[in-house]
Amino acid sequence: MRTLIAEGMRVVSGSRTITAELKETGAVPVTVDLSTADGPAELVGRAIDELGGIDLLVNNVGVGDTDYFAKGAALNLLELPEYSWEQTFDLHFYSALRASRAAQPSLIERRGTIINISSVGARALAAGPANYNVSKAALSALTKVIAEQFGGKGVRAVTVSPGPVGTGVWIDPDGFVGRLAKEQGVPHEFFVEQAMSGLGVTTGRMSTPEEVARLIAFLASPTNITGNEYLIDGGMIKNV
Repeated sequence: MRTLIAEGMRVVSGSRTITAELKETGAVPVTVDLSTADGPAELVGRAIDELGGIDLLVNNVGVGDTDYFAKGAALNLLELPEYSWEQTFDLHFYSALRASRAAQPSLIERRGTIINISSVGARALAAGPANYNVSKAALSALTKVIAEQFGGKGVRAVTVSPGPVGTGVWIDPDGFVGRLAKEQGVPHEFFVEQAMSGLGVTTGRMSTPEEVARLIAFLASPTNITGNEYLIDGGMIKNV
């Protein structure tokens, strides 16, 4: 958000809670649960009221509840309960689908752009929670559908797929990776180092949130790019 605001954009954000850090970004915060059926449309409506229209929709949600995220990594297809799949798809796929549908009239009017934040997990399905990775694969496919159906009306859609990023998921001792390290009885930093090596990250380091934000800002600028996926994973995905 800071990067987009620095580029001169006015930003409305939606989240379950409004933190002090969020307030400091300068975005207009809206308290909303995007995993609910009505939440995305509520956010889009508030954004249109605030801004007068929408030029850019960035569908970017966090991992949500760490417990069900951890279950997705620990349990196999037979063990993982159906509600875990439903929760994950509500948050990571249906939130984006619903927000995109709600924003589409304004985006068509203003020839706008949708950027869906997926994950390398959509390509490396064995690396991480199965339910999360499958939901992200569906999100990446949604980008293609939007680009194809609305490209003739001036709407672009692009996917950004990060690998490991230096956010709380990886660096917070109580985050998802930190919890896995504790469960295995190894130091957090050692676990991260081993995980990065095991994932085959060529650069040997995580991407920074700022690097991901700069990619999003570039794709939001006027271009003829649509339907594409942009990996920012330090070389983790190696297939052509």
